[in-house]
Amino acid sequence: MARPLILTPENTLPEDGLTGTLIARVWLPGELAGPVPVLLHEDGVFDLSPLSPTLAGLCELEDLAVRVHDSRAQRLCSVAELLANSGSERNASRPTLLAPADLQVIKAAGVTFAASMVERVIEERAGGDPQRAEEIRVQVRELIGDNLRSIVPGSENAQRLKQLLQEQGLWSQYLEVGIGPDAEVFTKAPVLAAVGSGMDIGIHPGSAWNNPEPEVVLVVNSRGQVLGATLGNDVNLRDFEGRSALLLSKAKDNNGSCAIGPFIRLFDQSFSIDDVRNAEVDLRVEGNDGFVLKGRSSMNQISRDPLDIVGQTLNANHQYPDGFLLYLGTLFAPTEDRDQPGNGFTHKLGDLVSISSRQLGALHNRVQHSSALAPWTFGLLAFIDNLTRRQRA
Repeated sequence: MARPLILTPENTLPEDGLTGTLIARVWLPGELAGPVPVLLHEDGVFDLSPLSPTLAGLCELEDLAVRVHDSRAQRLCSVAELLANSGSERNASRPTLLAPADLQVIKAAGVTFAASMVERVIEERAGGDPQRAEEIRVQVRELIGDNLRSIVPGSENAQRLKQLLQEQGLWSQYLEVGIGPDAEVFTKAPVLAAVGSGMDIGIHPGSAWNNPEPEVVLVVNSRGQVLGATLGNDVNLRDFEGRSALLLSKAKDNNGSCAIGPFIRLFDQSFSIDDVRNAEVDLRVEGNDGFVLKGRSSMNQISRDPLDIVGQTLNANHQYPDGFLLYLGTLFAPTEDRDQPGNGFTHKLGDLVSISSRQLGALHNRVQHSSALAPWTFGLLAFIDNLTRRQRA
């Protein structure tokens, strides 16, 4: 039997509570039901749709952190009430939390940390077989180690290392994007497909080797301005991608495989891009079998600066008129055995996954097969129709 997933201010808000500028997205019930952007404040949850009916539109406004505080209009409920109705048990007659993204494209950067870069090389050489991975892990680390953070991607030292590894037959496409000049940036999920905190995440039923990826996610508008950050779980199928990098879309994009939340913390006097650069992102997985996995991703170990990755995402060759959310990658790659020795870690149904950071709060999800989740039906056509109907009312 699946354990309930309960959200509270204590297990969701940042260490400094509601001190920062926290915006989110909720589903409003009733005759004019639909999603609206909101401000989370000590006085309650406030509807921001008079400023903009979409989060993407909100992010295009100048002086956003100031304007959302000055526009507290309709109070919807308390923060505690919103969270209480956003776990696994939801009352359709009350507001409930959604992923803090609507029209923005959801992008992700891969292989941005040296340790996880080495793990990707191992996945590739193991062909997606977790039993071969440990043997290959020893061989690869003996030759290249995992302390590659001092190598600046695209530098002369990186080029020399590339030549050396090619001579030894160890060059990999993952090393190319890890220490080469061009970052790996891919589309993680369709617009509106992300799930929020308290919702189930999806693992493809054909996968036998998979894991969570705890990450910081930047919020960027169409002008390339980084406005704030949130947390994300870049749910990953290691066996699918290990068999072939051409299966990346199947390894990364399944029903419920993109979790973002619980809210966006905007940059203001209490939070900045330097806080992102120094963030510690903690992971905890609790299984029905009693297994507990803990991990941490330290952003100060990233190989590429977050703003460099933003610049490689939006530039003269790539525009995003509705803005985008950008997963920054993770240092964490679990190798701890869950069942049989040498098999490493993989999810089991019912796992509770918590991703947290001191200034960004905590994102909580429960693991299910992607095929068993409720079908995703509220896409762009439904969203446009919903906005039109509410505007006319």
